[in-house]
Amino acid sequence: MFLRAMRLPGLRRLLAVRLASQLTDGVFQAGLFGAILFNPERHADPLAIAGGLAVLLLPYSVIGPFAGALLDHWDRRAVLVVANTLRALLVGLVSVVIATGAPDTAVLISALIVTGASRFVASGMSAGLPHVAPREVIVAINAVFVTLGAGMLAVGAGIAAGLRLIFGSDNTGSATTELGAVVLALLAAAIARGFHPRQLGPDHADDPGSSVTHAVVVGLWHGLREVIHTPTVAAALSAIGMHRLVFGINTLTLLVFSRAISKGDGLEIIAAVGSATAAGALLAAITTPLAVERVGRRTTLMISLILGALIELCLLTYSLPVIYIAAVALGLVGQTVKLCGDVAMQCDIRDWVRGQVFSVQDATFNVAYVCAITVAALTVPGDGRTVLLPLVGTVLYLLGIVSVRMLHPAAVPVPPQLPATTG
Repeated sequence: MFLRAMRLPGLRRLLAVRLASQLTDGVFQAGLFGAILFNPERHADPLAIAGGLAVLLLPYSVIGPFAGALLDHWDRRAVLVVANTLRALLVGLVSVVIATGAPDTAVLISALIVTGASRFVASGMSAGLPHVAPREVIVAINAVFVTLGAGMLAVGAGIAAGLRLIFGSDNTGSATTELGAVVLALLAAAIARGFHPRQLGPDHADDPGSSVTHAVVVGLWHGLREVIHTPTVAAALSAIGMHRLVFGINTLTLLVFSRAISKGDGLEIIAAVGSATAAGALLAAITTPLAVERVGRRTTLMISLILGALIELCLLTYSLPVIYIAAVALGLVGQTVKLCGDVAMQCDIRDWVRGQVFSVQDATFNVAYVCAITVAALTVPGDGRTVLLPLVGTVLYLLGIVSVRMLHPAAVPVPPQLPATTG
């Protein structure tokens, strides 16, 4: 069934848009990271930059639920074309800001706008997937898309590294490297243009008689209302929120701990943990469809959160081998929870409010992370060794288990199937 679904032209085109979009993100993010942390003309403290990037997630999290209304009011095909084109222009702007030697704050604020456009593109692709994929294989398709997308992020980072070798690591070289993302964003826009009008939905707008302005203003309320009225989605968002809180705590703790035990700046430890986390996410792409098919989304979510709680206790050892193994397991947990959440929103949410619900997920995802990393920054000791924060992480996972058990129905009703388009 999965292989037959992949023969659908619309699904293949959406995958191509996603891969080009993820390549864009990989080049842009790696280029930005290099421009700030590994630029001889800048001397930023990695901890300060990490905190700054986390804080920059918050503004889009506030705006996102309102902007998500546009995904349910405008043709999502047009949104993907326009948003990717706009993203290309904005990356060009960031390149100019870097080239002029502007302060890190100016670079990060410019990058915030690009991040907002990128999330808009990602939400649009997720909201449109049920229009080009049969419902019965959406879990597997999500897993494959996420896995390939993560691979494209890594490829994009490699492209950025190669461009830096060619153009240099100073402000001019960093700015030129970022221009690679401009080309890829325009490619994603060109591919998205090949969809038929309304092929990705919405079939009809939320409040079809209202203006765009009205749709944006009420976007937050409509998204939240739909989540409240859909227990499977409320449960999944609870699990996602709890995991992101733990992830934020672990991120800040790792940054401090790695700097304390490393002879350098600790980036080699952070890179190793990041690779281990990515490996866990890759494993989730294989295990999540199998688990959901065998025991259902509710049990899959609960098992994942139980694993997360146990792993948090293991972090109390502050042993690097244990941390690397824990990173694989927590990558598995986080990606499993995220995949279950995406499927809940794609299968259980009405099409004409799906974009708003995906934006609520973005807000949950980012606000939880920002709050956690801020609290951790205020409580973590100088050497990063703390008993309190891993225990707090364990409790958060346990609260997530309770939420899923209370909110998620044991049996999930099957809504009418959206026809998958063939064009």
